[in-house]
Amino acid sequence: MATMTAAQKRAQARAEYDAFLAECPSRQLLDRLSDKWVALILAALGNDGSHRFGADCAGEPRALRYSELSRLLAGVSQKMLTQTLRALERDGLITRTAMPTVPVTVSYELTELGRSLHQTMRGLKIWAQAHMDDVFANRETYDTRASGERTPSAAGA
Repeated sequence: MATMTAAQKRAQARAEYDAFLAECPSRQLLDRLSDKWVALILAALGNDGSHRFGADCAGEPRALRYSELSRLLAGVSQKMLTQTLRALERDGLITRTAMPTVPVTVSYELTELGRSLHQTMRGLKIWAQAHMDDVFANRETYDTRASGERTPSAAGA
């Protein structure tokens, strides 16, 4: 039986990643990336941090302070933002820089790995914004059809 080097073992494991398997590390990464806050944080860091310039997030990636991210991401709690930023930093998608000011200023920026993912996440955000009217129309059609299919006997069962 031939022995494998560590690099060969990593290459074999990489070839065997299958996100359809619950225990696969790539499944865990997909779970993280499918979080709405991850998509929005990557979109925010991937442009100039302002949503006033247009819906396509076409600005240049730049660092944003924690407080800027918090203001930009309406509805995110401090706890959720902190947890999400830590997870993204752990995965190597963003870097955290703390400046020794009073109070401490903390900023976040996409890494090269994060920038490579940003284009995909940006496309998803743009798609969602562009097709929201279609989704609303389909929901209305479905709900109308579903409410018409219910019968009094089926509703009580």
